[in-house]
Amino acid sequence: MARGRLRIYLGAAPGVGKTYSMLSEAHRRMERGTDCVVAFVEHHDRPRTEVMLHGLEQIPRKELEYRGAVFTEMDVDAVLARSPQVAMVDELPHTNIPGSRNAKRWQDVQELLAAGIDVVSTVNIQHLESLGDIVESITAVRQQETVPDEVVRRADQVELVDMSPQALRRRMAHGNIYRPDKVDAALSNYFRPGNLTALRELALLWVADRVDEYLTEYRSEHRVSRIWGSRERIVIGLTGGPEGSTLIRRAARLAEKGAGGEVLAVYISRSDGLASASPKELVLQRTLVEDLGGTFHHVVGDDIPSALLDFARGVNATQIVLGVSRRKGWQYVFGPGVGATVARESGPDLDVHLITHDEAGKGRGLSAVPRARLGRARTMWGWLTGMCGPALLSLLLSATAPGLGFANDVLLFLSLTVAAALLGGLFPALASAAFGSLLLNWYFTPPVHRITIADPENILALAIFVGVAVSVASVVDLAARRTHQAARLRAESEILSFLAGSVLRGETSLEALLERVRETFAMESVALLERTSDVDPWTCAGSVGPRAVLERPEDADVDMPVGDHMTLALSGRVLPAEDRRVLAAFAAQAAVVLDRQRLRTEAGQAKELAEGNRIRTALLAAVSHDLRTPLAGIKASVSSLRSDDVEWSEEDQAELLEAIEAGADRLDHLVGNLLDMSRLQTGTVTPLIREVDLDEVVPMALGGIPDPETTVVLDIPETLPMVTIDKGLLERTVANIVENAVKHSPTGIPVLVSASALAHRVELRVVDRGPGVPDSAKDHIFEPFQRYGDAPSGAGVGLGLAVARGFAEAIGGTLTAEDTPGGGLTMVLTLPTATDRATSEPKTSTAGAS
Repeated sequence: MARGRLRIYLGAAPGVGKTYSMLSEAHRRMERGTDCVVAFVEHHDRPRTEVMLHGLEQIPRKELEYRGAVFTEMDVDAVLARSPQVAMVDELPHTNIPGSRNAKRWQDVQELLAAGIDVVSTVNIQHLESLGDIVESITAVRQQETVPDEVVRRADQVELVDMSPQALRRRMAHGNIYRPDKVDAALSNYFRPGNLTALRELALLWVADRVDEYLTEYRSEHRVSRIWGSRERIVIGLTGGPEGSTLIRRAARLAEKGAGGEVLAVYISRSDGLASASPKELVLQRTLVEDLGGTFHHVVGDDIPSALLDFARGVNATQIVLGVSRRKGWQYVFGPGVGATVARESGPDLDVHLITHDEAGKGRGLSAVPRARLGRARTMWGWLTGMCGPALLSLLLSATAPGLGFANDVLLFLSLTVAAALLGGLFPALASAAFGSLLLNWYFTPPVHRITIADPENILALAIFVGVAVSVASVVDLAARRTHQAARLRAESEILSFLAGSVLRGETSLEALLERVRETFAMESVALLERTSDVDPWTCAGSVGPRAVLERPEDADVDMPVGDHMTLALSGRVLPAEDRRVLAAFAAQAAVVLDRQRLRTEAGQAKELAEGNRIRTALLAAVSHDLRTPLAGIKASVSSLRSDDVEWSEEDQAELLEAIEAGADRLDHLVGNLLDMSRLQTGTVTPLIREVDLDEVVPMALGGIPDPETTVVLDIPETLPMVTIDKGLLERTVANIVENAVKHSPTGIPVLVSASALAHRVELRVVDRGPGVPDSAKDHIFEPFQRYGDAPSGAGVGLGLAVARGFAEAIGGTLTAEDTPGGGLTMVLTLPTATDRATSEPKTSTAGAS
């Protein structure tokens, strides 16, 4: 079942007439014969709106009891049972009474759309989730009922209902919106001219972005010009603090400024498990991100700036949004902070935005110093060596070799410090150096058993001892880091080499690749999830592991997005940030493998379809009725003329000869279409491209149309630019299109053939007022041997439009079908002009091209 279409009337402010416009649309559709019902409309006792409900079928509301009172809500079950073509649902952001089928009305609408019911709804600009803080700053009123921007953006049609602030205030003063006792308060508060002007600007800007998206799509489909689009991918760095909601909304607005922007929020926790983030705040921020159409990610990293940059580069982000640091001024002595570090190390490919907020400069805890990755057991031995070793050495030297010499004592203590550095890294070595210097001073530096030092040379020796110990510890710690990095890079290179080899070998087993992911990252389960759109449920394309199949990315410990509607989900543990780069390569390879599997399946299906077309072409005897009908008429007329039993008058003979001629013309047309279709399928059509005036070709194409003076109206301006096409092929194309339109147009209503210039293209539109074709069948009517169900009996074998589209594409044009406003079908033939066609294109000729 095809998904229903959503149309939304977007209001700039309350009272502009959204509900009235929606009900007017319902009346217009009912007049055209569409099955429309009112699922839910709130008229707020406005007389003009209430009058519009007259004559419309209304679904009874469902009554719910809550806290001793009875409320009414839309009865979703009743609407689904009624199953109309179109349902009118008012107030899309409305929050349903507890106990309802869904928490929000927009979720009810999603169910209706999934059931194939078209929905017309309404919403005000101040109810969009991403604009909540802006609307609050303008009106001083926080909107409690909101709708995710993604729901409105994915509507098939958004129509702005606008009104100037002055006109809206006059409507308010006349009592057309609120009751008279509320008018004065409304005019002096929410409906102030400044508020209404700001809300109107928000609505116009939001709709303008939508218009840009529609225009880009239209220009792409009609080949008006070639446009390169960029997709903004914005990463939000969250700390779990109260400033997170401000950052998320700001990033959502940044994403909306570019077509197809994407928001990814990431929270980075340390591997030691120590985090100052509030779990409740993180849950709220995750919900907000998902409501705004973004995704939430949790990664592990000891170095926050590096982990954030690794994540951003791993997802090919273009911008990073961070909050201004909450640290106090004196805390900057411990480092420049995450924001400054990220901005410095981001490079030219990443823009970093630092957003101010109310929590800036109010203070936060000190940041932890990153530690070398030496392992818990090794670090423990380092501390034991660094602290217990000097104590045992002091006792040993004091008891067995008290006169060994101060220089030798220093070297022995230094050896323990080096051992502590080798085992435990920087901190155990520093502690060992400090502890060892104290023991050397107390036991082996005259005067002994006192803190003071008598000989200045001993002071220098202790200072050198501490300096060497610190230097050795630093070098060992750095070497440990470099060893860890080298091991990781070696492992990454082996993994990437494996992936590159699998690409070259053409391996296409998705399960084997997912199993490799599970083994590489020590996960319990791995699944590749996908969905067709942002509002559809996730489906599993492949999974491995003992645990149950993951159904959503939110259920996984790690998820790696692949494109817009695919993600690789892993369960078992949270991955460090640096592992996500390799995981991204696995995810991309998984998507490639899945595409290969599907392409192989589609190739097999295409082969079957090609074989079916070959058989269909060989079985043209199935259309023998359409071929035999004109032959039977010709034979009957010829037999009658040759009959000696009847003496025909001149009028009868002329009538029989006319029938023979008409049958021969019809047979010639059928055979011509079959030959043309055969030429298109075999690729033997080679057009002769040259500059031609459209007003010369179109009248010639109407030669085969019965009574063209009354059945066709031409509107071809002489000022149109010349088109570069094959004249003969264009004539056949136009003839087939017009002939099809005349067949389906009602008697007495002529077909309109008009043309207009559009950029470097010329559009020829053939408009009929027939029964039209539904959207689901608009592509099928151009397929060979297809005749729509209302085609007149004996109208042909269903090749006219297929041949027309084939010829149109052969001469560099396009042929599409659109609905005629008021009913009917419009064929749009787009042709290149002389300035659009490359001057260097070779001109070839072929016999019989026309």
